[in-house]
Amino acid sequence: MYQDKTLVCRDCGREFNFSASEQDFFASKGYENEPSRCPACRSARRGQDRTERRGGRREDREMHSAVCARCGAETSVPFKPRPDRPVYCRDCYQSNRQR
Repeated sequence: MYQDKTLVCRDCGREFNFSASEQDFFASKGYENEPSRCPACRSARRGQDRTERRGGRREDREMHSAVCARCGAETSVPFKPRPDRPVYCRDCYQSNRQR
């Protein structure tokens, strides 16, 4: 039903293949428009969008010191700890989640 198409990326200007299977996938999802960016530019844009939604890179987050409620280790967390809520280090948090 579908045939491979060669499209031109609107960001980098390179040609890329829009395969028949990709066209079938797009149709099954109800997408009416063909992709306007090559896979590399789409991937880069998705990564950029996620970073912007998070409010910047993880390294840019303000970290707060805390003491783990389970093991007593000094740790840092990306939120301001409250005295009425326990804070766990990474290891204790992970073991809590697995229970």
